[in-house]
Amino acid sequence: MHQQRKWAMHLIRFAAVSGFIGVLIGSIMSGNMNFALRPVHAHIVLVGWLSVFAWGIFYYSVPVRKLILVKIQSILGMIGAFGLCVGMWLHYLNPLDTNETLNMVFFIVGGTLLLIAFFLFIIVTFFVEKKEN
Repeated sequence: MHQQRKWAMHLIRFAAVSGFIGVLIGSIMSGNMNFALRPVHAHIVLVGWLSVFAWGIFYYSVPVRKLILVKIQSILGMIGAFGLCVGMWLHYLNPLDTNETLNMVFFIVGGTLLLIAFFLFIIVTFFVEKKEN
């Protein structure tokens, strides 16, 4: 359980940083009355904060029999959330004037990793330790 809680805390910390960044972007958009970052803001808050936080709380409180699934799902979830949000930022705004194909690949790979992480989480829920009466 100790290793599982370590991964839970990684997820919760990632979620906390994502939540802060999401709120910061929302505040900046509101202050500037420029809502170009709306999709990025929404995904940082919904995926980076809420989903990752929920995974962390689940792993902190529910013992899972297959720790390797927890590790893989956590890593893919964090990389996927980061990749999706950064990819969206690059794709929609292209602030670094980078190649559009590269931006789209970043966006797609991040989203795909996140999709795999969500699917793995479904699998993880079938490997929880059962409480004895």
